[in-house]
Amino acid sequence: MPPPPPTYSTDGWRYLTRLEATGLALLPSGGVGGVEGYAQLTPMLVVDGGEAIGLNLGAPVRLRLAGGELGAGLVRREDWDSLSDWGQLMHALKLGSDTSPVGLWVGALEGYSLLSGHLVRRYSNRANPDYHPAGASLTGTLGPLYVEAFASDVLGARLMGAQAEVDLQHLFTGPPRQRGRYTLGLSAVHDWGRAGGASPPVTLAHLDGTAVLVVRPGFELHVLGGWGGRPGVGGAWGAVSGVGVDVLSATLDMKLRLEVRRQHGGFRQGYFGPDYELGRLHAVGSPALPQAQGPFPEGFSTYAEAVVAWDGVRLGGLLQRHLSLSLGAEVFGWGRVDVDGRLAAQLANRNLEVALSGLALGLGQPGARHLYSGQVRWRFGHKLYALAEGGTLLYPQPDGALHPGAFASLGLGVDNAR
Repeated sequence: MPPPPPTYSTDGWRYLTRLEATGLALLPSGGVGGVEGYAQLTPMLVVDGGEAIGLNLGAPVRLRLAGGELGAGLVRREDWDSLSDWGQLMHALKLGSDTSPVGLWVGALEGYSLLSGHLVRRYSNRANPDYHPAGASLTGTLGPLYVEAFASDVLGARLMGAQAEVDLQHLFTGPPRQRGRYTLGLSAVHDWGRAGGASPPVTLAHLDGTAVLVVRPGFELHVLGGWGGRPGVGGAWGAVSGVGVDVLSATLDMKLRLEVRRQHGGFRQGYFGPDYELGRLHAVGSPALPQAQGPFPEGFSTYAEAVVAWDGVRLGGLLQRHLSLSLGAEVFGWGRVDVDGRLAAQLANRNLEVALSGLALGLGQPGARHLYSGQVRWRFGHKLYALAEGGTLLYPQPDGALHPGAFASLGLGVDNAR
């Protein structure tokens, strides 16, 4: 996600410096010693060189105040005990814009979807509270071909994949007035399962077709269809068809999608989803199996998604949103419901920011999974703001089990963003 929009500039370059200091309480994974208390310091440096270049550095450092196992160090060990954890220092690096022939993004992947989203959809690479990798996304355009490749962990052997799309109109009749009206795409994703906790490797592939039927200023209506499977695994396949609407104006950016899906032999669309970093170790509804080995009933499902950004003045940088909503829900014919979403709002002349997020998977079935969190920021001075946040966590254990926990923090921040 792009870095926050700073306001101080020198010769066309803008920058932001920020420091947050909070008291953090964690209910730890082991449950030994009760609640752990930390002083958390989060420095941040943002450099913005315009639409095509940006850098955001910073990561939370947790200094132990109380609790924990005997002999625990000053700094929370689980935050820095692997090479991948050092990736959290790179919150965001952006090279290239949406119109550049080549673009690169390195940092936290939050709600990431790989183009069509039928393999990787709404995925977050830091859903595991003890695993903090930096991911990367590389895009490129050459004639009628558009390619996006990604890695969930640039310092470890984990999730990697790519999708290539061909603009059929461009291929057969030359460059069109509007790109991407008729596309055919092929995607493949492989999880090596060697970082952030060992898990079985898995490979998926998917073929997609999209046709834009209605084009109006600020409005598009498209239909889509596709088929996918697990190479080397007989009988594991899935099919999908659906419709989508995109609306764009100076104050509104809205994307809606509705799909009907068919799953067979353990394959499903959105396999690498918002819960995958936990599910790959312990599948929802499975007593002790990772997602790659856990059973998944065959049948049909209906999937709906809405992504809405609205601002009463004008959509600008990432932080300039009076309202941001991202919601996805899938209802399976055999009785399961999955829902995840995030709602953020700016109130009181943007001095008050409220954000809520939730994940509820396997509703209606045994072993349902729930995760919820909330955050409030209140700016009360030119450079000062207060913040409070809390929520629930799931900590992976060496045997693959997920131990429930929670967190709460309260503190102050200072920056030059105003």
